[in-house]
Amino acid sequence: MKKVAVIVNLHSGSHQNKKERLNIEKLKTIFSNYGYDPSFYITKYSHHAKEIVSSLPEHYDLVLSMGGDGTFNEVVTGNLERKKPFLLSHLPYGTTNDIGSMFSLGKNLEKNLILILEGKVRKMDICSINEQPFVYVAGFGRFMNVPYETPRKLKKNFGYLAYLLEGARDFFRNRTHLYDLTYEIDGEKYNGLYSFALISNANRIAGINNFYKDIKLDDRKFEVLFCNIKTKKDILRSLFYLKTNDITKVPGFYFHKTDHLKITFHERLRKPWCFDGEEYEKESTTYEIKIIPNIEMLLPKAVSKELFCHDK
Repeated sequence: MKKVAVIVNLHSGSHQNKKERLNIEKLKTIFSNYGYDPSFYITKYSHHAKEIVSSLPEHYDLVLSMGGDGTFNEVVTGNLERKKPFLLSHLPYGTTNDIGSMFSLGKNLEKNLILILEGKVRKMDICSINEQPFVYVAGFGRFMNVPYETPRKLKKNFGYLAYLLEGARDFFRNRTHLYDLTYEIDGEKYNGLYSFALISNANRIAGINNFYKDIKLDDRKFEVLFCNIKTKKDILRSLFYLKTNDITKVPGFYFHKTDHLKITFHERLRKPWCFDGEEYEKESTTYEIKIIPNIEMLLPKAVSKELFCHDK
């Protein structure tokens, strides 16, 4: 029988009384039906998932993250620290669950688990900033602090709506700051003032499906979006444009697709970067973004083939 390690974050997301609602015995039965002997590891503090995965014994055939996008980030990060990485998968159990939605997973744990165990192994890219991996999106500046500053109690009570409420409060409470920075990409150097930037390898960001068009998860490229919009009026106008236009064509946004990016700030960041919905704690003036290719994932067969260049 195959061995699977399940890394569970009971604090992710909006579900209340998760310990009572999570039916471990039912999950064990599903695993057993598909030839897996599961071991469950419950995280107890921030970065615990990373520590667990990096120190797991080598006999596991699969490591399954069960939590939000941030939990999956920790599992991937811990896996990359190993000499021989595990095959990974992700069972969404959080609030936004952008990664789970991108992987064609819904909200039912048992159904999702079956879809994963009946899935296929695919290789995909992830990114790193200053050697710190992120799975699908990272960013700095306007609104980027909302995911990690939204109170956990608010997330539990209101789910994804909590982010919208906190984002609205941030929008009307704080002025938009433009950061003086230089970025280098594909041999070109750009200087300017920017309110925020997104770096991603995903087709779903902040709950928005098809955020970009024609995204590939295995093309050894990532997408970059810089914005120099400042006034509330222009921000609202841009949000209106987004209903009918590709974001890469909205005035005030600057789009690139690349495999290497370097950003140098000429002033201190007012808020930390956001990595997969969590706060990035290390501060620097220079950030270098690269691709980490060929990360093996067990994904549902329903994941769109259009997301992959190499789909067998």
